[in-house]
Amino acid sequence: MKELKFVKNIPEILKIAAINLVMLLVFLELGSLGWYYVKHKQFFYTRQKPQDNSALGINLEGVRLNQSIVERFHPYFGFIQKPSSDFRPGFKVNNYGFISPYDYPFKKTKPNQFIIGVFGGSVASGYAIFEVQNQILAKYLKQLPGLQDKEFVILSFATGGYKQPQQLLILNYFLALGQELDMVVNIDGFNEVALANLNNQNKIDLAMPSVQHILPLTNLANNSLSVNAMKATIAIQENKDRINQALESLPNCQLAACDALTSVYIQNLVNNYRKDVIRFEKERGKTNEDDGGSAVFINTNKAVLKDEVAFEQMAWNWAKSSIFMNKVLSASRVPYFHVLQPNQYYQTKRVFSEAEKQIAFNKDTPYAKSVKLGYPALLKKFPNLKKNNVDVLNAVNVFDKTKDVVYVDSCCHYNQTGEVIFSNYIGRSILEKLRKEAPKSKK
Repeated sequence: MKELKFVKNIPEILKIAAINLVMLLVFLELGSLGWYYVKHKQFFYTRQKPQDNSALGINLEGVRLNQSIVERFHPYFGFIQKPSSDFRPGFKVNNYGFISPYDYPFKKTKPNQFIIGVFGGSVASGYAIFEVQNQILAKYLKQLPGLQDKEFVILSFATGGYKQPQQLLILNYFLALGQELDMVVNIDGFNEVALANLNNQNKIDLAMPSVQHILPLTNLANNSLSVNAMKATIAIQENKDRINQALESLPNCQLAACDALTSVYIQNLVNNYRKDVIRFEKERGKTNEDDGGSAVFINTNKAVLKDEVAFEQMAWNWAKSSIFMNKVLSASRVPYFHVLQPNQYYQTKRVFSEAEKQIAFNKDTPYAKSVKLGYPALLKKFPNLKKNNVDVLNAVNVFDKTKDVVYVDSCCHYNQTGEVIFSNYIGRSILEKLRKEAPKSKK
């Protein structure tokens, strides 16, 4: 009898379940609509379709969607990015591997053009891209007599992973090719200690290009990547395929719930991608004891240098390279400005929110110790830089007064808010220095 009663109640149970399911979907859709509006400041059903991935509201920073290995050996620079015409709208990876609208050497097409060269690593590269798009430095320079009617052209000679003396060598190389420069901004410091310390741990000469970038290329050339590194590479590629597929489907979502769930799914894939990249970085940085058969020569050390010796040497490499950049530019009366970039692992008075701490800090990063020991060593070289007439800007405190999130990763890179603050600091500081030096130049 009980079974018969249960059978009779099945339609009612299914009806209640269906109603609950519909209510769940309705609430999920309503919640997703609110989430979408907060995130994009527009209503989902009347939204404008995004033109590119940057408008999707997903943090894809550091995800190389098109290629796994973009670096290529360069006989003078150490390594460059593989030239490509489809980097992003308005930019390409040019004929020398730099992200720019132009191929190099760039020749002036108008007499009023004012060329600013930007040197350094990935932070400098990001700054150059931001300046091309926003012309913040130009806004400040136009306040100076004689520069009001100039057309400012930003040329990036910066690439992720570059550290001194690569900037010095690249500057001299392009000057030898006849590249005109009216001003140079060199933004560095982090790579000089963080990546040079990885060189030291791998018994690679501190002044050699970053072991993170050179060693994998060397291992590929010698066919000597470890099994674990190859496994990480496969995982990275599989994740990238899934990310690309999901990114293609996201704009086609007809419901806000579909957009929300797909966005969460993509962000989870991106997080896994970054973990695999860290795993790959750890594996690919391991050197073979016997590299006698290597086709690429890299200067090595017999032993790992002690921290006090290593960071002092890093600081001198950094300072001397900048001094020589200034000397060669001063000979042609080209203003040179050297900026020590801010980094989250160098403690200042800045108070990080809990949300930013989750983004900006990683307890497993090899960079934290390097910055804590390396930045004080760099700051001690400021008197030497100033003694040699280098206009050096200490930007380590530029984010101290903002409560907004400014970092996009646990390495060193800034979001849109951070770029605005950083660019305004550089523009304002250069303007002040040029104004102070103007009376001297008239004498």
